[in-house]
Amino acid sequence: MIITRRKTLALLGGGIITAAAASGYAVTRTPDQATLPWQLAGTYDDPRKQALSYALLAPNPHNRQPWTVDLSVDNEVTLFADLEKLLPETDPMNRQITVGLGCFLEVMRMAAAQDGYRVDLTLFPDGQNHEQLDTRPIAHAVFTKETGQKPDHLFQHVMSRRSNKEPFDTTRPVAPHALAQLENAVSADVQFGGSVDAQDIAELRELTHVALKIEVETPRTYQESVDLFRIGHREVNANPDGIDFSGPLFETLHLTGMFSRETATDTSSTAYKSGLDAVFANTDTAMGHVWLVTNTNSRVDQIKAGQSWVRLNLATTALGLGLQPLSQALQEYPEVGTEYQAIHNRLAPNGGTVQMLGRIGYGRQVAPSPRWPLEAKLAQT
Repeated sequence: MIITRRKTLALLGGGIITAAAASGYAVTRTPDQATLPWQLAGTYDDPRKQALSYALLAPNPHNRQPWTVDLSVDNEVTLFADLEKLLPETDPMNRQITVGLGCFLEVMRMAAAQDGYRVDLTLFPDGQNHEQLDTRPIAHAVFTKETGQKPDHLFQHVMSRRSNKEPFDTTRPVAPHALAQLENAVSADVQFGGSVDAQDIAELRELTHVALKIEVETPRTYQESVDLFRIGHREVNANPDGIDFSGPLFETLHLTGMFSRETATDTSSTAYKSGLDAVFANTDTAMGHVWLVTNTNSRVDQIKAGQSWVRLNLATTALGLGLQPLSQALQEYPEVGTEYQAIHNRLAPNGGTVQMLGRIGYGRQVAPSPRWPLEAKLAQT
């Protein structure tokens, strides 16, 4: 459950910040070390590391950054899933993790093309496990310098791309023609869907609200998120994956004991109640929805969905729109089964798997998410 800074501040008030400042506590501290990879992107001499420095900025579930790369062979990259970064409660089949790996591969390809390299990908070269990811490689990539390699027009938005987890402006509708522009960003073998129709918005707001409520009120799935809370700049710098709660507000709330993992799981606490209101403010301010469907649910389909999702995210950025994934109704754990079926009946009535669903709208700019440095993601050989 992600508590937005603006919403929580409105709910809790500013008095404790004044009190903390009076005590001499430096509430302006930010996790500078954890955002350093954003500054280092594009500063490498090796073309593979150059491309990977952008790829590790790709969106991924719960910011787990579930990738490890092997560079032991010249001009080649082998991508593995980091099996320590899975989400077994909310993503028991590792489908969402695989989608995130697809996002990584697409940004890598785009970054390589920017420097004149063609990337030839072989997905799951040693086979795949449809039930669980394992130690076999996700993809093998060969980098080849190629005269005339065309850059991807969406790459220019990689550094400003975000997953916007703030409420959207409900006074600013999204124009219907924006959907056609977004569809153009999606691969031909992934089906794009979207709507900014008022009735669709209302009904999908309700469905995603209910699915989110189930995730929060199911102890084991909610605890999975709480375990990934990184509260304050020290925690974020030390472990820059998971859910970032840094900045003046959360530093202060944590210092005063008003926000911790314990208060977040105490259903009677202000932190819990405020957080619930905050995340519902996201689902309930959607000004449109977009989704991706694949004909089957193979691992390759999941990778392709990820490749198209990051392109969709970049296209929304180009239009000045915010995009946030709303994955709760797409998850495969039993408690959300009714909502899973309902979203598939609605968005994939002719069959297939809804791989991604997100809300779109206009919102304030948000900071980049923390990232592990590239060196931490290189396999030791």
